[in-house]
Amino acid sequence: MKDVNLTVKSNKKIAKDVYQMILTGDTTGITNCGQFVNIKIDGLYLRRPISVCDYDGDTLTLVYKVVGKGTKVMSKYKGGEVLQVLTGLGNGYDLTRSGDYPLLIGGGVGVPPMYNLCKSLLKKGVTPTVILGFNTADEVFYEDEFKSLGVKVIVATADGSLGIKGFVTDGMVGLNYTYFYSCGPMPMFRAIEKVATSDGEYSFEERMGCGFGACMGCSCKTLTGNKRICVDGPVMKRGEIIW
Repeated sequence: MKDVNLTVKSNKKIAKDVYQMILTGDTTGITNCGQFVNIKIDGLYLRRPISVCDYDGDTLTLVYKVVGKGTKVMSKYKGGEVLQVLTGLGNGYDLTRSGDYPLLIGGGVGVPPMYNLCKSLLKKGVTPTVILGFNTADEVFYEDEFKSLGVKVIVATADGSLGIKGFVTDGMVGLNYTYFYSCGPMPMFRAIEKVATSDGEYSFEERMGCGFGACMGCSCKTLTGNKRICVDGPVMKRGEIIW
């Protein structure tokens, strides 16, 4: 974990209530896809945890949805502003378990961490299939970015306004995959549990107080006891979770 100052390079709206922010500075604290950062927000006591969408040595890309006071403030940040950011939080995905045909499943704001995960799998010579789930067409983002990586992309919208009508689980029907990686809301995870044909990993979206294990405010029931989403997660293995 590193506490660093990062400079806003750009911050733009890319879908309904969804923004992409690119930051520059020291990102060496981030070591794995699936980790998150915690951003100090002007005028608010608690930092806001945001999943890492993409990163390299000096650039960090975040994709977030405006859902409350903190993200509303974030949407107003402009190029040149400096943010205090805790980087490299959480454990991230285990790429060694992917097998030859992994499946990436992102729902809503669970889509962003799938992007760097996809790039990381491609670097190791593994080509995944990607399922992106949204409510409506105007909420869809990063479809073209995934396609530009050369992977198969399945888009599902609940109202059928783009892609297949239904949920990510409808996109899973008939697919052959060796392992799955997912991020999204709990109802999506419960639905995946009913149809998944392989082992996999879930990255939990959870409200957090501190983001580094001090407050015990976020937890998940597992076979080995309660685990904190912020430090023991956000990624958990399918077989260890008690639903």
